[in-house]
Amino acid sequence: MTPDCIFCAIVAGAAPATVVHETDTTLAFLDIRPVTTGHTLVIPKAHSAGLADLDPAIAGDVFRTGQLLAAAVRRGLGADGVNLAMNDGRAAFQTVFHSHLHVVPRHDGDRIRFVAGFVTRRPGDLARTGEAIRAAVVAD
Repeated sequence: MTPDCIFCAIVAGAAPATVVHETDTTLAFLDIRPVTTGHTLVIPKAHSAGLADLDPAIAGDVFRTGQLLAAAVRRGLGADGVNLAMNDGRAAFQTVFHSHLHVVPRHDGDRIRFVAGFVTRRPGDLARTGEAIRAAVVAD
């Protein structure tokens, strides 16, 4: 754990988050400034600032969790598709330097320009959205 990392604080339970799924090595929670409703972040519990220091086995766990949540947002939120994105470095729009995978639900005709969506993000109803995703994960 890194003391100044907000994601490490979330893993430790010292910062709030709407958690939707947890494994031994990963934690998934709703983004507080989502691109779309249900935008979820999947993080490794062990700190890694970016891809260069992310253990490949843990990276596999992160993507397995992302795959599970992609199915959950399709089922639980009626998404027609999902973007999975990992921003690595400031030039790639990484703003929190703890590796994380974005799971972004998409709907036919949503007309989102993905990169622009990272600039204009709104929280929505995190509690209700989180519940829908958690229920869909359990249904698997």
